[in-house]
Amino acid sequence: MNPRLHLLLDRIGATGSLICAIHCALIPLAVALLPSLGVALWLDDGFEAAFVTFASLFGLAVLAWSYRRHRAMRALGLLLPGLGALWLAVLYPPLHHSVVMHAVVMTFGGTLVGLAHLANLRLTHGHVHDATCAHSH
Repeated sequence: MNPRLHLLLDRIGATGSLICAIHCALIPLAVALLPSLGVALWLDDGFEAAFVTFASLFGLAVLAWSYRRHRAMRALGLLLPGLGALWLAVLYPPLHHSVVMHAVVMTFGGTLVGLAHLANLRLTHGHVHDATCAHSH
Protein backbone atom coordinates (compact mmCIF):
# COMPACT_ATOMS: atom_id res chain seq x y z
CA MET A 1 0.00 0.00 0.00
CA ASN A 2 1.12 3.55 -0.68
CA PRO A 3 2.78 4.83 2.55
CA ARG A 4 1.06 8.21 2.23
CA LEU A 5 -2.35 6.57 1.93
CA HIS A 6 -1.56 4.43 4.94
CA LEU A 7 -0.57 7.45 7.05
CA LEU A 8 -3.72 9.25 5.93
CA LEU A 9 -5.92 6.30 6.93
CA ASP A 10 -4.35 6.10 10.39
CA ARG A 11 -4.73 9.85 10.85
CA ILE A 12 -8.39 9.64 9.82
CA GLY A 13 -8.91 6.74 12.24
CA ALA A 14 -7.21 8.53 15.12
CA THR A 15 -9.05 11.78 14.50
CA GLY A 16 -12.41 10.07 14.09
CA SER A 17 -11.95 7.98 17.22
CA LEU A 18 -10.90 10.92 19.36
CA ILE A 19 -13.82 12.98 18.05
CA CYS A 20 -16.05 10.04 18.95
CA ALA A 21 -14.59 10.01 22.48
CA ILE A 22 -15.31 13.72 22.87
CA HIS A 23 -18.81 13.18 21.48
CA CYS A 24 -19.42 10.40 24.02
CA ALA A 25 -18.11 12.51 26.89
CA LEU A 26 -20.57 15.27 25.98
CA ILE A 27 -23.64 13.01 25.64
CA PRO A 28 -25.05 13.77 29.11
CA LEU A 29 -25.00 17.49 28.30
CA ALA A 30 -26.35 16.89 24.81
CA VAL A 31 -29.25 14.78 26.11
CA ALA A 32 -30.35 17.70 28.27
CA LEU A 33 -30.14 20.14 25.33
CA LEU A 34 -31.49 17.95 22.52
CA PRO A 35 -35.17 18.81 22.82
CA SER A 36 -34.42 22.51 22.41
CA LEU A 37 -31.92 21.93 19.58
CA GLY A 38 -34.06 19.48 17.58
CA VAL A 39 -31.17 17.16 16.70
CA ALA A 40 -32.16 13.99 18.56
CA LEU A 41 -31.75 12.03 15.33
CA TRP A 42 -27.93 12.28 15.65
CA LEU A 43 -27.90 10.30 18.90
CA ASP A 44 -30.38 7.52 18.21
CA ASP A 45 -29.45 3.85 18.59
CA GLY A 46 -29.16 3.18 14.85
CA PHE A 47 -26.64 5.96 14.32
CA GLU A 48 -24.57 4.82 17.28
CA ALA A 49 -24.52 1.17 16.16
CA ALA A 50 -23.61 2.21 12.61
CA PHE A 51 -20.78 4.41 13.89
CA VAL A 52 -19.38 1.63 16.10
CA THR A 53 -19.65 -0.82 13.20
CA PHE A 54 -17.75 1.58 10.94
CA ALA A 55 -15.09 2.23 13.62
CA SER A 56 -14.66 -1.53 14.09
CA LEU A 57 -14.31 -2.36 10.41
CA PHE A 58 -12.09 0.64 9.68
CA GLY A 59 -9.85 0.08 12.70
CA LEU A 60 -9.42 -3.63 12.12
CA ALA A 61 -8.71 -3.16 8.42
CA VAL A 62 -6.11 -0.41 8.91
CA LEU A 63 -4.36 -2.17 11.79
CA ALA A 64 -4.33 -5.52 9.98
CA TRP A 65 -2.85 -3.82 6.93
CA SER A 66 -0.20 -2.16 9.09
CA TYR A 67 0.59 -5.29 11.05
CA ARG A 68 1.88 -6.88 7.84
CA ARG A 69 4.50 -4.15 7.78
CA HIS A 70 5.56 -3.58 11.39
CA ARG A 71 4.64 -6.93 13.04
CA ALA A 72 3.94 -5.29 16.42
CA MET A 73 0.85 -6.10 18.48
CA ARG A 74 0.80 -2.92 20.61
CA ALA A 75 -1.76 -1.08 18.49
CA LEU A 76 -4.05 -4.11 18.38
CA GLY A 77 -3.69 -4.37 22.16
CA LEU A 78 -5.33 -0.94 22.42
CA LEU A 79 -7.85 -1.41 19.59
CA LEU A 80 -9.49 -4.63 20.77
CA PRO A 81 -10.32 -3.48 24.34
CA GLY A 82 -11.52 -0.16 22.90
CA LEU A 83 -13.84 -1.87 20.44
CA GLY A 84 -14.97 -4.23 23.19
CA ALA A 85 -15.94 -1.28 25.37
CA LEU A 86 -17.79 0.38 22.49
CA TRP A 87 -19.75 -2.76 21.67
CA LEU A 88 -20.50 -3.43 25.34
CA ALA A 89 -21.92 0.07 25.73
CA VAL A 90 -24.06 -0.35 22.60
CA LEU A 91 -25.28 -3.94 23.14
CA TYR A 92 -25.54 -4.44 26.93
CA PRO A 93 -28.97 -2.95 27.83
CA PRO A 94 -28.30 -1.93 31.47
CA LEU A 95 -25.18 -0.07 30.38
CA HIS A 96 -26.78 1.29 27.22
CA HIS A 97 -29.70 2.81 29.13
CA SER A 98 -27.60 4.41 31.88
CA VAL A 99 -26.74 7.82 30.44
CA VAL A 100 -23.68 8.54 32.58
CA MET A 101 -22.15 5.04 32.53
CA HIS A 102 -22.86 4.74 28.80
CA ALA A 103 -21.03 8.02 28.19
CA VAL A 104 -18.08 6.94 30.38
CA VAL A 105 -17.66 3.55 28.67
CA MET A 106 -18.09 5.01 25.17
CA THR A 107 -15.55 7.73 25.96
CA PHE A 108 -13.10 5.15 27.28
CA GLY A 109 -13.59 2.91 24.24
CA GLY A 110 -13.30 5.77 21.75
CA THR A 111 -10.14 6.99 23.44
CA LEU A 112 -8.55 3.54 23.26
CA VAL A 113 -9.46 3.23 19.57
CA GLY A 114 -7.95 6.66 18.89
CA LEU A 115 -4.79 5.75 20.81
CA ALA A 116 -4.57 2.50 18.83
CA HIS A 117 -4.53 4.47 15.59
CA LEU A 118 -1.90 6.84 16.97
CA ALA A 119 0.24 3.90 18.12
CA ASN A 120 -0.17 2.29 14.71
CA LEU A 121 0.81 5.55 13.02
CA ARG A 122 3.96 5.70 15.13
CA LEU A 123 4.82 2.05 14.51
CA THR A 124 4.30 2.39 10.78
CA HIS A 125 6.07 5.71 10.46
CA GLY A 126 8.98 4.63 12.63
CA HIS A 127 9.48 1.26 10.93
CA VAL A 128 12.76 0.83 9.10
CA HIS A 129 13.35 -2.04 6.68
CA ASP A 130 16.72 -3.46 7.71
CA ALA A 131 18.18 -6.73 8.96
CA THR A 132 16.29 -6.43 12.29
CA CYS A 133 12.74 -6.17 10.92
CA ALA A 134 10.59 -9.25 11.42
CA HIS A 135 9.35 -9.80 7.89
CA SER A 136 10.96 -10.66 4.62
CA HIS A 137 12.04 -7.86 2.30
